[in-house]
Amino acid sequence: MNEPLLTSDPNAPLDLRQRHVHFVGIGGCGMSGLARIARHLGAICTGTDAYQSPFTDALTLDGIEVTLRQEADCVPAEADLIVASAAIRAEHPEIVEARRRNLPVLKYAQLLGRLMLGRTGVAIAGTHGKSTTTAMLAHTLIATEQDPSFIVGATCKQIGGGARAGRKDVLIGEACEFDRSFHNFHPTHAVVLNVEEDHLDIYGSIDAIIEAFRQFAQKTHPDGTLLIAHDGAYRTAVAAGLDCAVETIGFAPQADWHIKTGPGLTVQLHHDGQIVCAWKNQLPGEHMAYNSAVAAVTAHRLGAPWEGIGNALTTFSGLDRRMQNLGEHQGVTVVDDYGHHPTEIDTTLRALRSHHLSAKPDDERSESSGSRTGRLICVFQPHQHSRTRFLLDQFATSFSQADIVIVPHIYFVRDSEEDRRAVSAADLVHRLQQRGVIAEHIDAFEDIVAHLHQITRPGDLLVVMGAGPVWKVAHQFIHPQQ
Repeated sequence: MNEPLLTSDPNAPLDLRQRHVHFVGIGGCGMSGLARIARHLGAICTGTDAYQSPFTDALTLDGIEVTLRQEADCVPAEADLIVASAAIRAEHPEIVEARRRNLPVLKYAQLLGRLMLGRTGVAIAGTHGKSTTTAMLAHTLIATEQDPSFIVGATCKQIGGGARAGRKDVLIGEACEFDRSFHNFHPTHAVVLNVEEDHLDIYGSIDAIIEAFRQFAQKTHPDGTLLIAHDGAYRTAVAAGLDCAVETIGFAPQADWHIKTGPGLTVQLHHDGQIVCAWKNQLPGEHMAYNSAVAAVTAHRLGAPWEGIGNALTTFSGLDRRMQNLGEHQGVTVVDDYGHHPTEIDTTLRALRSHHLSAKPDDERSESSGSRTGRLICVFQPHQHSRTRFLLDQFATSFSQADIVIVPHIYFVRDSEEDRRAVSAADLVHRLQQRGVIAEHIDAFEDIVAHLHQITRPGDLLVVMGAGPVWKVAHQFIHPQQ
């Protein structure tokens, strides 16, 4: 009989060789990637999910057994460890069965964090930009032949999807602050991209969020490094009392790593008064310049040469649902984006208008290079009633770059009945109208698509935004026959 896989020491590295690890909820981007990493480290992996998906199909093709039902008898008799996705509750039949058999159960973030122990772990944290920055880093390390192992929380064709099993001594992952998941990580090198109000149903205040990021930063190995935004991340509070080295990055000349942008989406990275790297982004926006610079510094820290880093970032074309250009339909450019926080909305719409269209007449902040005189039409699905309620005023000010805003129903996630009664999509529309924005609430996606076909005209830019299934609007608009 095998010795217990988990010891009483939470900081002990895990040896998964010849251990049977069973993943409950294996069909997501992160869980499927973690299963691949675990198998690469010698584990025997199986999993279950309620639904078939491209992720489950790919796992099956790669030889990982996936069962498309979730009952107590799905837990293998020889299982050594159960790993549950964040969506799996304690009363799930497989978790109940695992507890009955005294099998250890870890959440996704707990296993990923434990696997960083004894390795060079890199954890990318922040309210915004985690997936894009991690994908940029992964792409750069692949292009410079560093052979990285990583898990990205979104699909990126250039890096082979969302996960890769490469070198066993380096592991890169996103560190999400929801439910304090990132406190399970043990990084050698940590990144804090930014810190803002979000997940207020969990934290309650910005002070609690700052404290959570401070506790994450304290997980960084004393011989490692925290790379943190010079501005916008409460760096003095977050980095207080750390044993590791701390470096700052940003557009301020005082930052340790100083970012400069130029015409044509060019980016320069300065360090100690010298230009160390330069590249040209394919994706517009100051936030993309920032994300790419963070990826550049982190890639260099992991051994990539500056010249190769610049060449790699120049070729990075993006990932799914992050300012993703889906093409045109009857002269209307269609962009799909995951943004669901006011800052993300404002930053993304500002970048897209600047890149594709001429500036709005009343926008004094614009540095638009676009020449098209079309309109920016945004379909935005709010994600979670509690987030919408807590940040309603910020949402109302984040659509200044849009000419028309259409809001479907709020996507229901983890909300209580009280949350659902407290705010509606119509409330957001009313706030937008009060600010002079042309806005309307249309509940059903198919009705939105029909309305878009009526109001759009050649030269318009259609941006579909949200973390829920609102992406279907973009695809149905651009492919009406499907």
